[in-house]
Amino acid sequence: MTNSLIRKQLALAVMCTLGLGLANAAMAQNNPTKKGYLIDQRGEVARSGYGLCWHTGYWTPALAIAECDPDLVPKQLAQAAPQQMPVATPAPKPAAQRVTLDADMLFDFDKAVLRPAGVAALDDFIAKSKDISPEVILVVGHADRFGSNAYNQSLSERRAATVKSYLLKKGIDANRIKTEGRGETQPVTKAGECPGAKSAKVIACLQPDRRVVVEVVGTRK
Repeated sequence: MTNSLIRKQLALAVMCTLGLGLANAAMAQNNPTKKGYLIDQRGEVARSGYGLCWHTGYWTPALAIAECDPDLVPKQLAQAAPQQMPVATPAPKPAAQRVTLDADMLFDFDKAVLRPAGVAALDDFIAKSKDISPEVILVVGHADRFGSNAYNQSLSERRAATVKSYLLKKGIDANRIKTEGRGETQPVTKAGECPGAKSAKVIACLQPDRRVVVEVVGTRK
C-alpha cells in the first residue's frame, strides 16, 4: 500500500469521526435527556455489540440515564431531589363532650309532671350546656318497680316526653332531641335497699328510680 493511499484512508477516517461527532452533537441537542451518550440516526443511544451504551468524551456520572447506567441514576436522583416540606398536621377536632343530668327529684310517684325541683334542675342543666354545640340530646325516662312492666314502660316514655317539651320551650332544636323509655329495667336503688310493700316510706325510698337522664353529645364552642 502506497503512502498516498494510506494518507487518503486516514483523512477519510477523520472526516467520518468528525461527521459522527457533529451528528451526535445535533442529536444530543434534540435529546437533552441523553446528553453524554452517542446517539444514532434514530435518536436512540448507540450500543456496542454487547449491548453497552457508548459514552461521549464528556460523559460524567451526573449524565447517567436509567436505560444505560441504572445503578448510577438513583444516586443522582437522591442528590438532586429537593427536600420535601413537612406537611402541616390539621388541628384535631374537639372531642365530643358529654354532660349528663340525672335528676332524681323530677317526678312524683306515678306522675309525669315536672316538680318544681325538677324544673330548677333542668334550668341549671341548660345553663351549664350553653357552651356546647349539641349534635344529639338523648332523653331517657325511668320508673320505679311499682306497677306492671307495660305501665312502667309507658310512664317512663311520658316522663321523657315531658322533659323534651320543656327543652323545646327553652329553644332547643327538636331535631336534636331523641327520647326513649326504659321502664323499671334500670333502677338506681339496689336490690333489697327499699324492701316491703307499697307505703309512703318505700315510695320515698324509691324516689331516685323515678327519673329522666339527659345526655348531650356535642363539641365545645
